[in-house]
Amino acid sequence: MTRLQQLFVEQGQSPWLDNLTRSSLRDDTLARFVKEGIRGVTANPTIFARAIEGSDAYDEQFSRLITAGASVEAAYWDLVIDDVRDALAILRPTFDASNGADGFVSIEVAPELAHDTEGTIITAARDLHTLIDHPNLLVKIPATAEGIAAIRAMTAEGRSINVTLIFSLSRYQEVIDAYLAGLEDHARAGGNLADVHSVASFFVSRVDTEVDGRLDAIGTPEALVLRGRAAVAQAKLAYQMFSERFGDERSSELATHGAHRQRPLWASTSTKNPAYADTLYVDNLIGSNTVNTLPETTIAAFEDHGTVARTIDLDVDDAASVMARLADVGIDMEDVGVTLEDHGAAAFHDSFAHVLDTLNAKARQLATP
Repeated sequence: MTRLQQLFVEQGQSPWLDNLTRSSLRDDTLARFVKEGIRGVTANPTIFARAIEGSDAYDEQFSRLITAGASVEAAYWDLVIDDVRDALAILRPTFDASNGADGFVSIEVAPELAHDTEGTIITAARDLHTLIDHPNLLVKIPATAEGIAAIRAMTAEGRSINVTLIFSLSRYQEVIDAYLAGLEDHARAGGNLADVHSVASFFVSRVDTEVDGRLDAIGTPEALVLRGRAAVAQAKLAYQMFSERFGDERSSELATHGAHRQRPLWASTSTKNPAYADTLYVDNLIGSNTVNTLPETTIAAFEDHGTVARTIDLDVDDAASVMARLADVGIDMEDVGVTLEDHGAAAFHDSFAHVLDTLNAKARQLATP
């Protein structure tokens, strides 16, 4: 078995690919990854921007759409949705074989909608589900303050979602509450809870990047010794929260009616600091009922020298100690979470705006005699 396959078979963790490009669909790269153990795909506005800007594989379709009168933004969504549909077809056998536990592909609502609940997040998520209409689709909803109500609303409608941009334990608590409340709403409306799936994407490496910068600014020995420890510690505590909340009486009652647990998904798992091990956020976050999304470089590193062993609930007391020590030296993890949430939403917005600028330039070239 590959190490990716071992993660699932031996440890109950589902490895998903954190990338989607038309070239990987056409040259069977994605199909090969699935054969080697990948069990799902995630993408975001930055990934799609890089894919579209870095390849001519989209040019023919884009030209056809623009010539037919489509707006640039409408053409963008056609490009993205076609890739998602193709990926959904590749992952559908995994979805069927796992009885809906895996085989998902995620698509995100437009990033400029991250702070408007009713008119944008809910409507856009509903529209994407209706337009694509595959059982193994997950629509990404950001875990902003405005996104929390959308999580409940979409779950209440029986729609499967990937809650993204989670950076703090307090926000994760709100995400769980919204998901459970949505399931209860769906049950009261007579819905089938077994058809609803969800993951909660807890971002990891960006936490260390932000916290390390603050620790460097503090500069004391007590602060500097904590560099590179915040992200894993917080994720381990998030897993403890998951285990407790989805093992309590409220969740157990929902489970008797077919409800699925909302699995934690470790996102942003490539290390940003070259001083850290390139499998840091894989080796240390392995556990059952979790997902880890991996870019190709991290997959290659893990296959070469990763360690397959349950680690997610090892040294939990030490993880709590790390969080306490961070507070002692002046690191406010709630403020870290808010900062990263704002940065994450802004980064996706910038990527979305940039790819639209690129496509607008191509559209002007097509219009030039």
